[in-house]
Amino acid sequence: MAAPMQSFYIIRFSDCDPFGHLNNARYIDYMLNAREDHLRDGYKLTNSDFAKQGIGWVTTRNEIQYLRPAFYNERVCIQTALIGVGETELLVEMIMYDETRQQLKALLWGTFTHINIKTGRREMHTAEMMQFLNGAKFEQFDISLSFKDRLASVLDQLKENSNNTGIS
Repeated sequence: MAAPMQSFYIIRFSDCDPFGHLNNARYIDYMLNAREDHLRDGYKLTNSDFAKQGIGWVTTRNEIQYLRPAFYNERVCIQTALIGVGETELLVEMIMYDETRQQLKALLWGTFTHINIKTGRREMHTAEMMQFLNGAKFEQFDISLSFKDRLASVLDQLKENSNNTGIS
């Protein structure tokens, strides 16, 4: 069973609105960039490695909940994990926290569909790929939870953590 990976990013001026808040569309960019970094750093894999094999994944669905703004020049923590594996799809959870992981900024579930790059059509994962993906999957929580239930679970965990450390 794999563990979620995390890394830190600074919110850039060019990604913010006139009020200094990270633009909503840019949350997804930061999270996808973090996932790409995590694949490179954790598994030594890049999108170009897959492209050389004639395969890739395209985003087919994003479900995101924005909870708190990320501000210009703020350092944020982004955690990603593969949480679901299907014959042709992957479900990846991406969470943006403040630097100390005490405030949840946004939760994203991204669905990615496996495609053949030459045809642009959906393609089933090979048995070898399924074995790798299932080994990389994070299974610490019940994937049958809805997005809304998972959000509540993350918020409850943050609240419990702050109660245990005396942080309010």
